[in-house]
Amino acid sequence: QNSGLLSGRYTETTTFAPADHRSYNRDGSAFDVGETFSGVPYEVGVQAAREFVTLCSELGPQGASPVQVALRWILDQVGVTTVIPGARNSAQARANAAAGNLEPLSAQLHTALEELYDRLIRSHVHDRW
Repeated sequence: QNSGLLSGRYTETTTFAPADHRSYNRDGSAFDVGETFSGVPYEVGVQAAREFVTLCSELGPQGASPVQVALRWILDQVGVTTVIPGARNSAQARANAAAGNLEPLSAQLHTALEELYDRLIRSHVHDRW
């Protein structure tokens, strides 16, 4: 879930503990940069997450969290039958599992998310995979 960015709780001024890879591996100097914010520059990720949260609120299933919408988006992709999300506690695990009960996302939301990805994310990660 993009090192927690999709939760929408981080801002440009958020600081992480020194031992947290989100504070020391943003450039990939310790291990693969893709493991930290999926290789997206932090500030870009925060902006994308902010816009993602807005799209989820405006176009997503009522009551679904942004993380649940992200998981549902993955499940909506052709050929995908499962998602293996991270969870720090049982409440997060239950919330993640509930994403499987959501109806597929609307075409309008899929289009908006694709446009967001193309505008902010693609140039930072497309050549990595």
